[in-house]
Amino acid sequence: MTVEKTCYYHLPGLFEFYDFYEKFLPLYREHPEYFYSWCAIGSIYGAPGDALWGGGRVGNGERNAKQVLKLLRMYDISARLTFSNSLLTEEQLKDRQCNELCRLFACDEGKHGVIIYSGLLLEYLREQYPSLYFVSSTTKVITEEEDLFAELNREEYRFVVPDFRHNPKMQLWEQLTKEQKEKVELLCNECCDFGCKARKECYESVSRKVLGLPDNHRCQSAHAAEGYVFSKAMENNGFISVEAILEKYLPIGIHHFKIEGRSLGSAYLLEFILYYMTKPEYQLKVREALYLDHSLDLF
Repeated sequence: MTVEKTCYYHLPGLFEFYDFYEKFLPLYREHPEYFYSWCAIGSIYGAPGDALWGGGRVGNGERNAKQVLKLLRMYDISARLTFSNSLLTEEQLKDRQCNELCRLFACDEGKHGVIIYSGLLLEYLREQYPSLYFVSSTTKVITEEEDLFAELNREEYRFVVPDFRHNPKMQLWEQLTKEQKEKVELLCNECCDFGCKARKECYESVSRKVLGLPDNHRCQSAHAAEGYVFSKAMENNGFISVEAILEKYLPIGIHHFKIEGRSLGSAYLLEFILYYMTKPEYQLKVREALYLDHSLDLF
């Protein structure tokens, strides 16, 4: 099958998995034969663990931002700050750390972005840091197709990450304009119950925790106690396989795909990279290169 479009993966752990990327990116550059020729790294996203504007997941990244930016510049990769907290106030827009991060990444004109929920934060960043680009966060949980169309038509956003329940709706994606398709970024490997009705409440719970607010929310999923299991994610109705990317999405002009996993650990990140990016005959070589380097948090 001839694939005319490149698949761009947006990978987790900008700050959280710096040590992993410090070892993986040289391997990725020096051994292109290990990886599918039709895919590339579109960006790496994440946030420091103590970032007030953080959301989506409670962060744990501790790496110095200047080191992170230096690494990504070395490999010409876009960084995305995950600032998707949904409960920010105007006073919190003054947060020194988050503003310094935006100022630092805004230095590379148009190269780096922010994943965002809050309309208040969006307007602030557009005014203060116009060289950053913006990504509409999946934490908005936009489940109505009409609302998704409206989001895709907003000129403020370079990309929009829809709720993963839309993933299998091929008729929906086929009817989009070329411009809309170029903005779509589909979340591939979500493990949340496909029929969950409390997904937005879960994300709001994370926002409260990041802000230090009281929170009593508990996930009601029957599998919540098990945590993330990739094999179960593969059985989810919203899962996007490598085959689906090649046979369904790329041919119709959708070529941006987000891999979740900021809170899962670098051993899981490696499994995602092996599955989505690595040729089967080289998966052992890639796994050994990283495992034997002792860079993975196995336990």
